[in-house]
Amino acid sequence: MEILREYYLNKIRPYYDIDLIKVLTGVRRSGKSILLSQIRDEFIAKGINKYHIIEINFEDLSFEIIKTYKKLNTYILKNIKDEQKYYIFLDEIQHVNGFEKVLSSLRATQNCSIFITGSNSKLLSGKLATLLVGRCIEFRILPFCFKEAFDYLTMLGKNPNPDSLIIDYISWGGLPLRFSFEQENDIKNYLEQTYNGIVDKDIVTEKSKFNKEKFLRFASYVMANAGKEFSGKNIENYFKSENDEDFEKKMIYRYLDKMEKACLINRVKRFNIVGKRVLSYIEKQYAVDSGFRMINTNLVNFEDTFFLENIIYNELILRGYQVFTGKTYKSEIDFVAIKGKQKCFIQVTYYLHSKETIEREFGAFDSISDSSPKYVLSLDRFDYSRNGIGHINIVDFLLGKKDISIL
Repeated sequence: MEILREYYLNKIRPYYDIDLIKVLTGVRRSGKSILLSQIRDEFIAKGINKYHIIEINFEDLSFEIIKTYKKLNTYILKNIKDEQKYYIFLDEIQHVNGFEKVLSSLRATQNCSIFITGSNSKLLSGKLATLLVGRCIEFRILPFCFKEAFDYLTMLGKNPNPDSLIIDYISWGGLPLRFSFEQENDIKNYLEQTYNGIVDKDIVTEKSKFNKEKFLRFASYVMANAGKEFSGKNIENYFKSENDEDFEKKMIYRYLDKMEKACLINRVKRFNIVGKRVLSYIEKQYAVDSGFRMINTNLVNFEDTFFLENIIYNELILRGYQVFTGKTYKSEIDFVAIKGKQKCFIQVTYYLHSKETIEREFGAFDSISDSSPKYVLSLDRFDYSRNGIGHINIVDFLLGKKDISIL
C-alpha cells in the first residue's frame, strides 16, 4: 500500500504540461520512484494513451544495456510513433553517461514532457545546467515527513498515537520502507544497509578514489554531530586528538561535498540577524533523515535538541522556506525561516520542564529588535506563549494542526 505524496504532487502538477524538464532529486530510498509512478498514474487516469508513456528505470536490469546517451536516444526515438505528445519518465538517470545531451535533443525536437529522477543533489549542475539553462525545474524529495509517516501507518490500520510516534520518528526517521519493520534491530539493519549502499554507489566509487574506512569514520562524525556548528579546523583538530592525522582540511571539504551531492546532508549557513546578511563562512549540517544520524550515534540524547532540530529543519525545507541558523550579539537562534521577503525566528527544545529552560529558550529572542514573529517549539502540551512569543507543540506543528506565520 502507498500513500499519495501530495506535498510534492501539488508542487509538480502545475508543470505537467509546461515545457520544462521536471527533475526530482533526493537521497536513495526516499520514494522518488514511487512518486514518479504516481505522476504516471495521474496521466493514465486523465486518459493519456499508455503507448504515449515511455518509462525507463536505470536500476532495472532490463535496461542495463542502456549505458550511453546514444543508446538512450535510440531507445526513446524508437518508441515515439507519431506527433502526439509523449510523457517520458527516466528514473535514476545519472547512470547514463551524457544523458543531458538526450534531454536537450528531445526537448528541442519532440513533442514531449520529460520527468527525471536522480540521487545526486548536483544533477542540475555542470553539463546539464549548461545545455538546459532555464529549461529545468528541480523538486527535492525527502523521506516521509512526520505527517506522511502518521498517515501511512493510519492507512495500514495501525492507529498510531502521534505523541508516541514522534519518539519513534525522532529515532528512526522517515525512509518509507523502514515502516515495513516492527523490531528496532530490523529497522537498524535496514537503515545501515541503505546507508552503506549510498556510500558504495554514490560516494566511495572508483572515480572518487576515496578510502572507504576513512570516509566512514569522517561521515560518522558528521552525522553524529549534525546540527552543531562546523568548521574544517574543528574536525581536523578532533581527528588529531583521536591520534588520526590523515584528515586535512582540503579532504574534509571534499568529503562534505560528496555527502551533500549524495543528498545525505544539507549544509546550512548562518544568518547575522543584526546585520541582516548571510555569513558564508559559518555553517551547520543537518542529516536528510534522523535515522541515518541514529545509526551513527546509537542513542537519542534527550539532553540535546539536535535530533529534534534536524526534523524541524527538514519540515521547514519541505514547506518551502529558506532556512538559516541565526546569530545576534548575545545569543544564537536555532532557525531563521524566510519565504520571499518575510521571515520568522524559531527556537526548538524537547521540553520546557524548568524555569531555567523557559528563560533560556524565550530569552534567546531578547536581543532581537526585529518585529518578525518568534516561536518556541517543544513537545509540551501546555501552552507557554508569553510576551508576544508564540509556543507551539511540535507534534501539532508537524501534523499541520498549528502553524507558524511570517511577517
